Amino acid sequence: MDYIQVGKIINTQGIKGEVKIHPLTDDISRFDELEKVYIGEEKVLVYIEKNWSKKEFVILKFVGYDDINEVLKFKNEYLYIEEKDKIKLEEDSYFIFDIVGCNVLDIKGNKIGIVTQVITNTGNDIYIIKSEDNSKNYLIPAVKQFIKKVDIKNKEIIIEPIEGLIE
Repeated sequence: MDYIQVGKIINTQGIKGEVKIHPLTDDISRFDELEKVYIGEEKVLVYIEKNWSKKEFVILKFVGYDDINEVLKFKNEYLYIEEKDKIKLEEDSYFIFDIVGCNVLDIKGNKIGIVTQVITNTGNDIYIIKSEDNSKNYLIPAVKQFIKKVDIKNKEIIIEPIEGLIE
């Protein structure tokens, strides 16, 4: 079974077994639809009793976990869902986990590096690309002006950088 990270438990919330989640999604209402998640590398299956949002965080209460001491062990663990439960994205939208690890080439076919991280901003995402020789990181705005083609199947992104963007 394949899994997708959807959040990270960053702390407990209160004393009744709730946990505070840093969502790894642009739409935190996505958590409203979830009935179950898997916690950590061991993929501990838990069912969601209730959830709510608090600023940019999501608070989850799991069925059968009614005390802060029962959820402390989950702090700093990632939450996963089964890949079959992922949402459908609009055209030209991608999951962060699909972008990370893509090879980045310019329009002439020269390899620039590999996407190592995606920074999500309100305006647009920024791809952090580690150079071929690991000596530099490039910050590329994820906008059509620079990103010419994204091929998730072949893990490849074609960019057209302006002068000074890749140096």
